[in-house]
Amino acid sequence: MASILDEYEDSLYRSASVQPSRATVGIPHSGYVNARLEKETPIFNKQRIDFAPPEKINSLVVSSNQLCMSLGKDTLLRIDLGKPDEPNQVELGRKDEAKVYKMFLDHTGSHLLIALNTSECLYLNRSVQKVRALSRWKGHLIESVGWNKFLGSETNTGPILVGTAQGQIYEAEISVSEGSLFSTNPDQYFRQVYTLEEESGPAPVCCLEIERGIEGKFFIIATTRKRLFQFVGKVPEGTEQQGFGSIFAMHADHLPSFREFPASFGFSEIAFYTPKLRSNPRSFAWMMGNGVLYGTLDYSRPDSILSDERVWVYPSDIDITVNKPISIVLTQFHFLLLLPDGVKAVCTLNGQIVFQDLFLEKFGTLTRMIKDPTVQQIWIHTEKVVFRYHVQRESRDVWKMYMNMNKFDLAKEYCKDRPECLDIVLAKEAEHCFQNKRYLDSAKCYALTQNYFEEIALKFIEAKQEEALMEFLIKKLSNLKPSEKTQTTLLTTWLTELYLNWLGILEGDPSKRNLYLDTWEKFRTFLGSPKNKDCLFNNRASIYELLASHGDTEHMVYFAVIMQDYERVVAHHCQHDEYDEALSVLSRHRDEKLFYKFSPVLIQHIPKKVVDAWISMGSRLDARNLIPALVNYSQSASTQQINEAIRYMEFCVYQLEETQQAIHNYLLSLYALCRPDSLLSYLEQAGTNPNRIHYDLKYALRLCAEHGHHRACVHIYKVMELYEEAVDLALQVDVDLAKSCADLPEDDEELRKKLWLKIARHVVQEEKDVKKAMACLSSCALLKIEDVLPFFPDFVTIDHFKEAICNSLEDYNKHIEELKREMEEATQSAKRIREDIQEMRNKYGSVEPQEKCAACDFPLLNRPFYLFLCGHMFHYDCLLQAVFSNLPAYKQAKLEDLQKKLAATSQPSKGHHRPKDADTASLGKGQQSREQIKADIDDIVAAECVYCGELMIRSIDKPFIDPQKYEEEMQSWL
Repeated sequence: MASILDEYEDSLYRSASVQPSRATVGIPHSGYVNARLEKETPIFNKQRIDFAPPEKINSLVVSSNQLCMSLGKDTLLRIDLGKPDEPNQVELGRKDEAKVYKMFLDHTGSHLLIALNTSECLYLNRSVQKVRALSRWKGHLIESVGWNKFLGSETNTGPILVGTAQGQIYEAEISVSEGSLFSTNPDQYFRQVYTLEEESGPAPVCCLEIERGIEGKFFIIATTRKRLFQFVGKVPEGTEQQGFGSIFAMHADHLPSFREFPASFGFSEIAFYTPKLRSNPRSFAWMMGNGVLYGTLDYSRPDSILSDERVWVYPSDIDITVNKPISIVLTQFHFLLLLPDGVKAVCTLNGQIVFQDLFLEKFGTLTRMIKDPTVQQIWIHTEKVVFRYHVQRESRDVWKMYMNMNKFDLAKEYCKDRPECLDIVLAKEAEHCFQNKRYLDSAKCYALTQNYFEEIALKFIEAKQEEALMEFLIKKLSNLKPSEKTQTTLLTTWLTELYLNWLGILEGDPSKRNLYLDTWEKFRTFLGSPKNKDCLFNNRASIYELLASHGDTEHMVYFAVIMQDYERVVAHHCQHDEYDEALSVLSRHRDEKLFYKFSPVLIQHIPKKVVDAWISMGSRLDARNLIPALVNYSQSASTQQINEAIRYMEFCVYQLEETQQAIHNYLLSLYALCRPDSLLSYLEQAGTNPNRIHYDLKYALRLCAEHGHHRACVHIYKVMELYEEAVDLALQVDVDLAKSCADLPEDDEELRKKLWLKIARHVVQEEKDVKKAMACLSSCALLKIEDVLPFFPDFVTIDHFKEAICNSLEDYNKHIEELKREMEEATQSAKRIREDIQEMRNKYGSVEPQEKCAACDFPLLNRPFYLFLCGHMFHYDCLLQAVFSNLPAYKQAKLEDLQKKLAATSQPSKGHHRPKDADTASLGKGQQSREQIKADIDDIVAAECVYCGELMIRSIDKPFIDPQKYEEEMQSWL
């Protein structure tokens, strides 16, 4: 028995599963064409534990890696699965015929409750060996236990709930004394808090679960054979240790909310899935007579945490009278049903059976299936065999299911690390969007796939990019809308109709005034009831139609306020010309959308108050959405009323510092229409940098031109850098304004000259003012008298230009003198350069007898040498050797050729008899050629000092040892 969980068998028993196999997946036109997904192990991998119990297994529980097993009549086996070699056996010490009915192990694996078929209960703590009887529990057959996961510890359970076969729910607490173990009774108290009933009376409490939601709210789930009850309430802060009696007391006079199903097979079981340790369960599955009710848990809901409920009906091969389910466990995406002959796994996403495992008859009848929530392992046992299921990569195929359900965001979440699958999801989502004419979303998805660009582009071109109903599809994908309760809706609508009919009858009978007032008050209480609020809100359209059909506008407004339907309230006030009340509602609730909707109506009647309300809203309002209201208003209003529109636009521009072009354009149009004096100041304040101007320059130019605001047009031309147009228009207004425009293009002298010539032409030809034309010459240094003369008529005398002509001639004379001075300076510079060259030819240096070559360190005067201005001295052959290897290939070839020619000129003539004159001529010619060759060699070899010139700089990245001779050099050092 010590080796109960030593090792699993090498040849593990594999399940006869019907889990779908992984097939070849081909993605057309993608980077993952025919990518074959490798075969994977089953999600639910069964292993038989190598353990032969000495007696029959009565019950088995597992939690937090702690396994407890009841064997035979009086033996209890405890195993820490982290240390399977050290099992612990405890004797119950019962001498009577009592048998273990059920066992309950808390979430920490510390507290074990053992219910006996004799309506007794035993307790065993993990840290002790002795089983203690719970005296206060005697007389109750325990069916379920709701552990306290929030206050429990290893020595104290905290307040827990206990369900009996008689339908009572008790609250209890068990504590282990720290001084001497079990020196006192471990059960601190045991008191009844509630009784669960069905239509036939009290019913066994099959399951209990305690969960804590947000804001200290507790949810208690209790199940009977056919009903699932929910108790919701808050335990005052600091009184959690006092238990849950206050929650049950809230339902003393009325039943709590419950779900009921007609069929029953004598018991039910509920399972929960908890994603992480010490976190709340996220989903549930309730096995009952009609099938399995499963869904998610939403702790933010006020009355019920059950959400997204669905019922999985038992298939035809499960007969609840013969082949009824035994147990249920819930994983992240599946619930597993234990049947007498096997296990079925159902996917909670699509309700399909994805796995079934049949057990051989030799193992015996399957007894129970449980799950350890901390390690996500599933255990099944018969009377003589124990099996364990490992859940491996349960989410591997979830993406396909989500994709087939068009939940593409979830599908992408579960395949984000598998690019070939992600590509399939994206392509499917894109195609889905395309077929539903959601071209924008489709394009975004297509951009992430590997499909051909040409095909995708053609699809959108052929579809002409029509948009679809996005909002509907978003809602369909999100799938967040709760299921409506049809019966409650019908009842609420009916009651509303009855109230309205009754009020209509009583209103016309003065003798029943008191009854009318009482009914009127009850109806208002009904409409404002928090219990009915959700239902009324979901069906408020029907309620409004009923109220309108009865002409009860007073209650319609009251109901709209309760539903926070302020739009209807404001609309009602506007229809009855109660504009101040409508604006008061808008200002009180500060809803931007309502402002946008009702401002066009309100501003027609109370413009000043509406603008004051807009200003009080500040930046919460988008002025662009109010422009239509202002436009409609300004088209039919007087100048004084238009000032209100200008006031709000100025507030947006100067106080809120709005930069939206539409706002600035509209303010510009108002200025052009009613306030031309403010127009130019606004334009000047906006500046001249086009990148910092918020209005549309072209629109502003057209607007100012239409209204004849020429100075404003000139300013806009300057901002647009259209200086010629600016000068042309400015000349129609003011010459000085044109002059200010002509000087703006500072970097373009040709354009400036052209602009000034326009001004001069205008002054001469239009104004016929010679003096002003001469003033233009003095204002612009680029203009000369000869540029202006063609503009004057022939009859103008030269007296008007005498001064200008003289000034021009003086300028030319100065320019000629300047050129002569520059020529003289150039001549002097050339002379000095020639003198420097001559001086360099005669320059010499002195060499001491003891001087040595800088390269070979031998005496310098022994061989021909070179002396450089820097002071370095080299032998001719040493310098040639240092320079030659660093010369380009073409210079090396030229140097070798010159050396050959020099050697040829040095050889004596082989002729014996030559005329003397011929020898002299030949000698002179050879001597001249030799000197020239030596000079050419010097130009190459001695062009610069090998240590101080560019040669040294270019050789800085060269290795000291030639790479081709590196090995030879290394060998020489060994």
